[in-house]
Amino acid sequence: MFKPEQETTVFSDEGGDTLGGRLSMARDAAGISLETLASELGVSEETMLAWESDRSEPKPSALVTMSALFGVSPVWLMTGAGDGPDEDSDQRALDAVRNEFLRLQTAHQEIGRLIEATTRQIERLDHQIRLRNVSKDVAH
Repeated sequence: MFKPEQETTVFSDEGGDTLGGRLSMARDAAGISLETLASELGVSEETMLAWESDRSEPKPSALVTMSALFGVSPVWLMTGAGDGPDEDSDQRALDAVRNEFLRLQTAHQEIGRLIEATTRQIERLDHQIRLRNVSKDVAH
């Protein structure tokens, strides 16, 4: 008689059904920033983004390293079968999202300062050009 194998728990949701989706999900659940992980692996953030968006795939050695950092099995990262992020990782994921939000707020404030500085620079240069044009008109 055929005896079905024990079911394998697959941790997935929308976006988690690909290698990139599982990488992103596990990184978030572990509370590791993209910048920190890229630095730990010795790759650029652009490479990490390419992996997480399924535009390229990491080497097996990088997958093993990431699985250890995330606390998931390498098989889960590659296939979605096996041990994925812990169910109690929701708080860590929330903390990671909050940290990312704070980072974005800081970046937003910095961009605002850069826009103000650039606006002042444009106004100053515009004023200088107008003064030169007035001087040229008076000289003629």
